[in-house]
Amino acid sequence: MKSTDYLQEVLKELDRASKLVSDHDLEELVTSILSAKKVLVAGAGRSGFMLKSFAMRMMHMGIDAYVVGETVTANFEKEDLLIIGTGSGETKGLISIAEKAKSIGGKVIVVTIFPESTVGNLADYAVKLPGSPKDNTDSDFSTIQPMGSLFEQLLLLVLDSVILKFMEKKGLDSNTMYGKHANLE
Repeated sequence: MKSTDYLQEVLKELDRASKLVSDHDLEELVTSILSAKKVLVAGAGRSGFMLKSFAMRMMHMGIDAYVVGETVTANFEKEDLLIIGTGSGETKGLISIAEKAKSIGGKVIVVTIFPESTVGNLADYAVKLPGSPKDNTDSDFSTIQPMGSLFEQLLLLVLDSVILKFMEKKGLDSNTMYGKHANLE
């Protein structure tokens, strides 16, 4: 198989997987972001990179957004929202972060393959995404991709879609958002 054949298959998988995402879940995520004082995000590994990208786009839209663990991250308060991205929902560090956020009284939303996981059970709301057959044995959804690649790619695309919905609701466009883009590059 050629590399471009693999690319086409990955795109087909993402198309199929995207049709399994609940619009209701994403609307809940948008509504929660709109009502939060601050939005903090957390994820580990590649999922964490996707959440960092999401935090950057939220900042471009004027949302007070932070990445948990960074030196410039604000404190978490009752009016805030924590969004966790985790395929398994069992990453120890993310469990601790969710427990702490819940003890403070803020809202927690998890985007995961397993809403019934430990983090899923701690969250106020879970957005379910399909994942690899190894991680999602109760599903007949299959992927040629290694490990959590499908989940991580779909996570980025889903969060970018949330950004587009937020832009629509707030009447923002890319030109407006460039005003918040880094300019000391």
